[in-house]
Amino acid sequence: MIMANDLFEAAREAMAKAHAPYSKFPVGAAIRAEDGKIYTGANIENLSFPEGWCAETTAISHMVMAGQRKILEVAVIAEKLALCPPCGGCRQRLAEFSGASTQIYLCDEAGVKKTLSLSDLLPHSFETEILG
Repeated sequence: MIMANDLFEAAREAMAKAHAPYSKFPVGAAIRAEDGKIYTGANIENLSFPEGWCAETTAISHMVMAGQRKILEVAVIAEKLALCPPCGGCRQRLAEFSGASTQIYLCDEAGVKKTLSLSDLLPHSFETEILG
């Protein structure tokens, strides 16, 4: 769990940067990519709710803009909900850049509390093979 602890800390720091004036529900996410680096994100809302960005989506964007395409593990934390899992859309976005065994760490203010695989969260993801 030592490796996951740095992801937890990064997700918690990212959560502090959330822009959630409408939902008042700050979320932070941290991704460890194949290059070993950590990419973070926070939810960013705007007035035309729900057109904001989830924390996981923001972290994926940072990873992709850094030239990375493979997620090894993810940590998610929400200020007002312990063990906050990624939403359905974010689960599919995570699946785009990771594998079924990718570890997802659900955190509370004290640290990692539950570890799931992506296939636990999204057992029947939409896969590119479907497109032919």
